[in-house]
Amino acid sequence: MKPIFIILFLFLLIFFASGSYAQQNKGITTRAVVYQGDTIPFIELPTFRYFAPRIFTNNREQQQFNRLVRNIKRVYPYARLAGIKFDEYSEMLAGLETEAQRKRAARNLEREIRDEFEGELRRLTISQGHILIKLIDRETSHTSYDVLRDFRGAFTAVFWQSFGRLFGYNLKTEYDPYGEDMLIEEIVQLIEMGAI
Repeated sequence: MKPIFIILFLFLLIFFASGSYAQQNKGITTRAVVYQGDTIPFIELPTFRYFAPRIFTNNREQQQFNRLVRNIKRVYPYARLAGIKFDEYSEMLAGLETEAQRKRAARNLEREIRDEFEGELRRLTISQGHILIKLIDRETSHTSYDVLRDFRGAFTAVFWQSFGRLFGYNLKTEYDPYGEDMLIEEIVQLIEMGAI
């Protein structure tokens, strides 16, 4: 009696295994391009960025790089948030009809941002502040001076530019990912990829 059950069990196992195998390997559907009478599958691959391993000539250079990475990691979330808020607030202010409504809304937005982030941003170091100004330009495509001028007016922008220059800040600093800010851009891309 036992051999019949074993044979029956093996037969059922083979039957169901072969049936599920045929159902699993049906293939995938993809776009295709016909080139000289031949059909070629067209598959878009995600962008892959590769950065060569960094070689440092001395310990001091490695410490400077590590400090830059630490500073960028500290301020990059604020810059990303600034880009999101800039788009959001620009749309909202563009929808308002009168200049008085825009000024009132801009004042309320400034108060809201100040209440939420002022304490954290005051604790940034000078070098982190310089990096933040550049990253805000990267994320918003506008310098910090332009953002201030658009939301709070020219007088306020000139005041804060003058005040910032006393402490070494230039709100008109532009982000140059192919020039002097190439290392910052590389670190930001590594952060976005999750490699750092």
